[in-house]
Amino acid sequence: MPDAEIIAIGSELLTPQKVDTNSLYLTDQLNALGVEVVRKTIVGDERARLTDTILAAVARSQLIVLTGGLGPTEDDLTRDAVAAALGRSMDYHQEISDQIEERLRRYGRKMAEINRRQAYIIEGAEILPNDRGTAPGQWISYNGVVLMLLPGPPNELKAMFEKQCLPRLEKFLPPQVIRTRFFRTVGMTESELDQMISPVYTRYTNLATTILAVSGEIHIHLRARCASANEADVILEKACAEIEPLLGDRIYSRNGDSLEQVVGDLLRARHASLSVAESVTGGLLGGRITAVPSSSDYFRGGFVVYSNEMKIKLLGVPAELLAEHTAVSEPVAKAMADGAKERTSSDYAVSMTGYAGPDGEQVGLVFIGLATPAGTEVRRIMFPADRDRVRAFSTNTALDFLRRKLLATG
Repeated sequence: MPDAEIIAIGSELLTPQKVDTNSLYLTDQLNALGVEVVRKTIVGDERARLTDTILAAVARSQLIVLTGGLGPTEDDLTRDAVAAALGRSMDYHQEISDQIEERLRRYGRKMAEINRRQAYIIEGAEILPNDRGTAPGQWISYNGVVLMLLPGPPNELKAMFEKQCLPRLEKFLPPQVIRTRFFRTVGMTESELDQMISPVYTRYTNLATTILAVSGEIHIHLRARCASANEADVILEKACAEIEPLLGDRIYSRNGDSLEQVVGDLLRARHASLSVAESVTGGLLGGRITAVPSSSDYFRGGFVVYSNEMKIKLLGVPAELLAEHTAVSEPVAKAMADGAKERTSSDYAVSMTGYAGPDGEQVGLVFIGLATPAGTEVRRIMFPADRDRVRAFSTNTALDFLRRKLLATG
C-alpha cells in the first residue's frame, strides 16, 4: 500500500496567525482509503526550496499532495516548482483562460492579465476542474508516483479532492482500510503509560501506535491497516483487550469524548447538579464545563473568587480561616467547595485554590476540593511550576476527581 505525504505551500503558513487545516482534512480522507500519511511539510514561497522539497518527496513516497500556490500572483510557485522538479514543460491552455475570464465576468469583475498564469498546465497532467474558484488543480503520474496539485482555500480544496481526486484514487489504490481506536487517559505521565502498554503494542507488526501528551492527559491512537475492515478490527480488538485492563479506570474515554463531556454525561445520567468555585484557574473550569452542549442540564453556575474579599462575600469563607491558614490551604479549599454547594443547592461542587505563578516559592501548589452528598474531600497537588500548565492541569485533575467520585457512587 502506498504511503503519502502532504506539502503545504505558502509563507503565511509559517506565521503564528495561520493554521494548516487542509492537512488535517486530507489526512482524514487518505486514512479512510487505507493510506498512511507519513510526512507533512510546510514550505514558504521560495522556488528553489520548494523544488528541492518536491524532489525529495518524489524519491521516497508514492502519493504526494501539494496544497496552495496555484493562484495568479508572482509568489504562487507550485506549478513552476513541480515542473522544474519533474523536468517537464508547461503548456498554456486558452480554454482555461476563457473559463477564468467568464467566471470573473459573472461576478462583475474584469480578469487581470496575471490571471492567465493559472492557465498553464504541466506537461502530461490531467486538469482537475475547480467549480469553487479560478485555479484548476492538476493530477500528475510520474514514474509510479502520483502528485496532486490542489488549491489552498479550504472550500476549493475539499470540493476538488472529493469530486476529482477520490474517484481517481479509488481506481489507483489497492483495496485497503485503516481502522483506529482511541483511548484518553488522565492521572499518569507519558513515560509511565508507555512503559505499561509498550509490551503489548510492540508485539503487533500491523499496528501503529501514537501516544500524545495533551495538557495533563495522555491520548492513545491505535491504527491497523489491512486489506479488509474485518481484519483490521480483529487486530484492534485483540490489542485493546490487552491494553484496557492495564490502564483500568485511568481511561476516561474510548470514543474521543473530552473529559468535560464524560463528566457531563455522568452527571446527567445521575440527575445530579454541579457548581464550581475557582481562584487559581480564574473561570477555566467553568468554561470547559459550559463548552459542552446542553451543560445547563446539570451545571448550576460558578464563582470566580480571586481575592479573599470575594471568597468571604460570595462563598462565606470565614475571615479567620483565611487569616490562620491563608487562601491556598486545605481548610479554605474545603470551605470554598462547601460554600458553592450550599449557595447553589447543587449536588456536587468543585473548588480550586493555589499558586499559578510565575513567582513565588510554592508555585504549582494547588488544593482541589470536592463537596458531595456524602461529605467534602480535598486533594493537595504539586504541579510543574509553569503558569499555563498549572491552570490546565488543575482543571483536568478536578474533572477527573469528580469523574472518579461519580463512578464510585454508581
